[in-house]
Amino acid sequence: MTYLKRNIEPKLQKLLSFFPAVLMVGSRQVGKTTLARKCVPDWEYFDLEKGKDFDYIFRDIDFFFENHREKIIIDEAQEEPGLFKELRSVIDQDRQKKGRFLLTGSSSPELLKGVSDTLAGRVGVLELGTLKVNEALQNPLPKFYQIFKKPLHYGDDWSFFRELCVSQVDIWKHFLKGGYPDIVLSRNKDFHQSWMENYYRTYIQRDVKKLFPKIDSIKYRRFIEMLTNLSGTVINKAELGRAIDSSEVTVRDYIEIIDKTFVWRNLPSHQKSKAKSAVKMPKGIFRDSGLVNYLLGIETKKALLRHHSRGLNFESFVIEEVLKGIQSLEPVRCDYYYYRTRGGAEVDLILDGSFGILPIEIKLGTTTPLKRLTSLQKFIKDNQLPYGLVINNSKE
Repeated sequence: MTYLKRNIEPKLQKLLSFFPAVLMVGSRQVGKTTLARKCVPDWEYFDLEKGKDFDYIFRDIDFFFENHREKIIIDEAQEEPGLFKELRSVIDQDRQKKGRFLLTGSSSPELLKGVSDTLAGRVGVLELGTLKVNEALQNPLPKFYQIFKKPLHYGDDWSFFRELCVSQVDIWKHFLKGGYPDIVLSRNKDFHQSWMENYYRTYIQRDVKKLFPKIDSIKYRRFIEMLTNLSGTVINKAELGRAIDSSEVTVRDYIEIIDKTFVWRNLPSHQKSKAKSAVKMPKGIFRDSGLVNYLLGIETKKALLRHHSRGLNFESFVIEEVLKGIQSLEPVRCDYYYYRTRGGAEVDLILDGSFGILPIEIKLGTTTPLKRLTSLQKFIKDNQLPYGLVINNSKE
């Protein structure tokens, strides 16, 4: 298979030089294994989903680590959470030695029990998402991300933004099909639907069932299908619970599951604003636009443009594009939020980090009148910010 260079490669290499172990997390089929084997091609590889590899490691784990003390890739580490406790002992025998173990997982560190506590200070964690547009095209990371490397100031030079680094044709193609590497690399039109169907079925019947054996698969599937029309909106758990005939507590658990398995992203409300009427409930988005389009039955650009959720789904798509780019930077601290007041004022994405606070408004069209930016302008003024951004489909 053709290898697609990832933006996050330099960050992965740097973390390996900082920590004895690195854990790379992300949803299934985003390219974690491929990236791991590409970055450290001479390391020995073990896959915990293969019975032979699992038995070899855990039949006598002391014997295994006695003979494999470094340069080891362990794939799908969530298959045996007890692995992290054993790793701690092995790492502490030579704590100063870096770059010894590279692990991957299809669940967040919170679901990979023991990572945060057991390997604190010993493991670097990074997240790999589906392909960003520039990765699908094998272009460099856009210059846009330079602004996050220093504090934001009024009067910053933004001239380099005027040249588009990707065509609108490529943007719409990626928005429609999404960024799973298998989808991006395939030239077979029929492959997309078959792949997505298998991916979705496998995610519910295998991945979620393994992590949560008692989950009601039928209700969880209905829950996801309901979410497809709610991406980009504030989630009312009580209403969603009634729609799937479940309690609000169950919906809360389902949202945590879909978020921690990297299919969905929860965006918390920005609480630092001076506005006292800010909505506090989080909103959520699907992380891959191709997956939500599949679930909505959207197969063509024409259908995408006519769908009632096109604006919200484009907003979700752009938010993920921005966040995937920031995640590849090293080092940068960045938290993300949305902002909405009970009076209806809203800002789609607020980035808060070492660079300052940057509010971003996302519009589907090619032109955005100033009267549609009232909320953004007021947020900038109220919070005394140097500027905000508008991202739309302009040719410039």
